[in-house]
Amino acid sequence: MQPLNEDSVMAELIEVHGDVTVEPAEDMFRRMTVSIINQQLSTASARAIRERVFDHVEVTPEGILTAEPEELHDLGLSESKVEYLKNVADAHVENGYSVAYFEGMTDEDVIAELTEIRGVGTWTAKMALIFCLGREDVFPVEDLGIRRGMETAYGITERDAMVQKAEEWAPYRSYASRYLWRAVD
Repeated sequence: MQPLNEDSVMAELIEVHGDVTVEPAEDMFRRMTVSIINQQLSTASARAIRERVFDHVEVTPEGILTAEPEELHDLGLSESKVEYLKNVADAHVENGYSVAYFEGMTDEDVIAELTEIRGVGTWTAKMALIFCLGREDVFPVEDLGIRRGMETAYGITERDAMVQKAEEWAPYRSYASRYLWRAVD
């Protein structure tokens, strides 16, 4: 990962935080469920809701589709997130989504397909690229943690400047993103 080590700030983050991995998820649907739950929530709130959902519901497309909306609300999911999870579950069932399904697609094509699902925006699609599909060169500037990491580590506050800086890390921007998240955790 030469481009990361050549950046003195990133090299220090690597030194402090050790190795990170970017690899395909064993279960794409479960990982997408995590991303939907995490949308626009603090880390602590998302973790609490995620734990309740994973403890009380079968987190499979079929399990989410058969779960009563009221049950999911009682676990802490908003009405819109219940809808989004059911939409993602429907898409998985209808299209047979898996890591293999997306294997030959470009990142842009994956984003285009996933964002056709109501409730999956660019942020969620980029989380899928990194955490579901294990794509190594994704920079989710839409993520608040990434922006805070860029501001903390580099003093950069403008999104365009963040994207420009991240170009230096290609083709390992997903790894750099993992380090930026660690910088603010």
